[in-house]
Amino acid sequence: MARTVGGSAASKTAASSTRQSTRARDATSSRFDSHFSTGTRGLTNARTKIVGDRTGFLADLVIGVVRIGRAIRKVTSRVFGRVADVISPVGWTLIVLAPAALIAGYVWGIVEFVVLGWALVTLVSLAVVYLIGRSPMRLSVRIPRSRVVVGERAIGEIDVRNPSRRRAIGTTVEVPVGPGVVELALPGLAGGAESTREFVVPSSRRGIITVGPVRTVRADPIGIVRRDVVWADVAQLYIHPRTVGIPSMSTGLIRDLEGNPTRDLAANDVAFHAIREYVPGDERRNIHWKSTAKTGTYMVRQFEETRRSHLVVALSVADADYGSPDEFELAVSVAGSLGARAIRDARTITVVTGVETPQFAKRKLYAVRELSSLSRSRLLDDLAGVELSESALGMHDIARVTGDRTVGVSVAFLVCGSGVSPSELRAASTLFPPDVDVVAVVCNPDEPPGLRRVPGLSVLTIGYLEDLQKALSRSAAE
Repeated sequence: MARTVGGSAASKTAASSTRQSTRARDATSSRFDSHFSTGTRGLTNARTKIVGDRTGFLADLVIGVVRIGRAIRKVTSRVFGRVADVISPVGWTLIVLAPAALIAGYVWGIVEFVVLGWALVTLVSLAVVYLIGRSPMRLSVRIPRSRVVVGERAIGEIDVRNPSRRRAIGTTVEVPVGPGVVELALPGLAGGAESTREFVVPSSRRGIITVGPVRTVRADPIGIVRRDVVWADVAQLYIHPRTVGIPSMSTGLIRDLEGNPTRDLAANDVAFHAIREYVPGDERRNIHWKSTAKTGTYMVRQFEETRRSHLVVALSVADADYGSPDEFELAVSVAGSLGARAIRDARTITVVTGVETPQFAKRKLYAVRELSSLSRSRLLDDLAGVELSESALGMHDIARVTGDRTVGVSVAFLVCGSGVSPSELRAASTLFPPDVDVVAVVCNPDEPPGLRRVPGLSVLTIGYLEDLQKALSRSAAE
């Protein structure tokens, strides 16, 4: 009986400790949620547009119906698209009119309708004959220069060869270039011959353009049917944002900490600080023997920790942070210029953008995307694919996530548009540690360029990319 009572007391103690640990986890979760809000406030995606902030069963049912409807529409459009690739609108019209004319002619005894119906059937049958056979030509697409700056001339090439012994007749080639299509007429080739045709790729706008796959088109003269042969070769053209050369960021507008000692003490470094008594765990090679001989106790050297600068460039991609697409393009160019200069100076650089919240998510996604900074070309490749988004994190949230998750930051650049107010920029600057120099670059062509300094924040307003170069050059000369 005593053992039973003891076991019951132990069970109550275990249950009590379990409840305490559960309350501790709930309190920790509550503190985390208060720091990173996961509500739908400020979230703009397909779900909030349909059901708002409702999360009950009916809201999930409505969202499920919408998603199923979108999936059915996607499959239907894909099937219809494949059929439409073979039969043109003219062909669909003839296919509908032919049986209608035959039925009307035979039912009502109208000879003209019968003749019209059989004539349409003959046209459709002759058109199908044009699809018989296959061209022996082999095609491939390539881009000699896969990376260009926006506005530069970009050329694509189609290599055509005829590996067979018979002569290949001419054909029409369609090359998808981004959302558009380039149509080329290829002449006939003798057996074993090769040829190259050039075409212009539009490069007036920053982005990543997919060129290909090439399609050879066979169609009848009337345009009733057509058959496309798709070649698998695909090439990509990276259209980089325009950048300008800026002075080294070790002086001027920001105070770089490259190799400079800090107030943090370390056991091993370059800058000598003082001598202190030996404690267990210290390295013996740091023992200062002269001081040890004078005092009679082991004395070791202590150093000041030196810091290698870590630059962070935070680029907002939220649509609400910009007044126009031109402001966003300017902001991308600013981020590219800053990052390219830091890579050239061999600085530690981190370039981040806000992550887009999925369209049917219930909560805002607090995360940032880190762009590649291994080389200048890799960084500009990633910046070429950056686009505005309605549901991406704003500048304040980007600064909060970056300040919490990036270690050792010495300088932070916040690049945004005219949609971010000065109070929001000041609030964003406070989310970094106090020893971090924060510089906000506001891209606003409607405001005169200038530099304003407040405690803990420098706000640089530019209207053109050259304003960034002039401002940093002027600051470096001071």
